[in-house]
Amino acid sequence: MFDANLSMLFTELPLLERPQAARAAGFDAVEIWWPFADAVPETREIEAFEGAIVDAQVRLVGLNLYAGDMPAGDRGLASWPGRETEFRTNVEITAAIAARLGCRTLNALHGNFETTAQTVSNYRFAADVAAQAGAQLVIEPLSGAPKYPIKTAHQAFELIDEIDRGNVKLLADLYHLATNGDDLDLLADHVDRIGHVQIADAPGRGEPGTGELDLFGHLAKLRANGYTGFVGAEYKPVTHSFAWRDNA
Repeated sequence: MFDANLSMLFTELPLLERPQAARAAGFDAVEIWWPFADAVPETREIEAFEGAIVDAQVRLVGLNLYAGDMPAGDRGLASWPGRETEFRTNVEITAAIAARLGCRTLNALHGNFETTAQTVSNYRFAADVAAQAGAQLVIEPLSGAPKYPIKTAHQAFELIDEIDRGNVKLLADLYHLATNGDDLDLLADHVDRIGHVQIADAPGRGEPGTGELDLFGHLAKLRANGYTGFVGAEYKPVTHSFAWRDNA
């Protein structure tokens, strides 16, 4: 089951038109980074976004928390000193959106600061709020972000153990993990700890088949070991074709 990442795909369209474009391209499910400019958007903005999802008749399966100024290099607020209130307010808003749309996966990027007791406390708060909305929280290792401290699955698992909440799992982005040197074959041994999977080929971060990764082979191993969740197509389009799905 593939879902389309609306922050990476169909970007030639305004954001509110992308859910319908995903539907027209054959996707029944979508995911998205935080779709607003601020951590606390106006009610009308939230309603417009939710309406676009509902009107397109697609399922929202993944939603990122506000991560700061991403183009400037920000990668989350969970570890950002002094922004705890902003983070927690955004958690509550994100969880409310998820509850209304039936979204079950919330991605809380760590941020470009070291993990402290406050970071862990923030994550525990987020996990508890997510649980009340019937959702899980996922921790994502990233590549291409030198200051971001969570780069491997092992580092994510260490943080997840410290958070100590049953609904906190790994977001296994095969592109980021491979780029950072992780052995993707080992992921199949930890399927019970994986909450969501995303794909892009490497190098280049294009669609499957444009790089050197055996993405479908790795997905087959994850499925064989019990992974039943969605796989997010989170890549930079090269051919602008979805023919790769025929080979999955």
